[in-house]
Amino acid sequence: MIAIIDYGMGNLHSVSKAVERLGYEALVTGNADEILRAEGAILPGVGAFGDAMEHLRESGLRDVVLQYAESGKPLLGICLGMQLLFASSEEHGEHEGLGLLPGAVVRFRGDYKVPHMGWNRLAYKQSGSPLLQGIEEGHVYFVHSYHAKPERESDLLAVTDYYQPVTAIVGRNNVFGMQFHPEKSGDTGMRLLDNFLKMCR
Repeated sequence: MIAIIDYGMGNLHSVSKAVERLGYEALVTGNADEILRAEGAILPGVGAFGDAMEHLRESGLRDVVLQYAESGKPLLGICLGMQLLFASSEEHGEHEGLGLLPGAVVRFRGDYKVPHMGWNRLAYKQSGSPLLQGIEEGHVYFVHSYHAKPERESDLLAVTDYYQPVTAIVGRNNVFGMQFHPEKSGDTGMRLLDNFLKMCR
């Protein structure tokens, strides 16, 4: 069973349906015991970083997510959920994240359109990662105004180009993140999600 973590901010339905389409049982839940029993967990997210961390703290799910990550079972953050994996964000002030990956989330700065919105091609930085196995560097769909800057090059699995290299996929040990929504990113996105789910078996 794959737990879709419900902390009040996320497109839970589309993620759970994508998991089920790939042949896995999905459970949308905010229950600590159910999350910790799951073979894999997905932390979705839509909205502002500070609000999301407040929801996680108030619901008690911040500690549950950290405990889950420590268990060694696969954890995937999607969109804002990926950004929450990092130590901090400057979105509407300074906010502390989950700290599972060192680095910060910063706003796009430059003379170009923000948010970054549209289909962009992935470029793999760590092609040996099991998350990327058997998948070409295809296009996936982004919508975001802030982007993560990992401190460790080894945590950066894939980037895309939007006037600069932009973090697209991160991973360390059992903790992974995708800035885009894999369930809305066509064949490439669904195959990436499928690779994550295979790790959960």
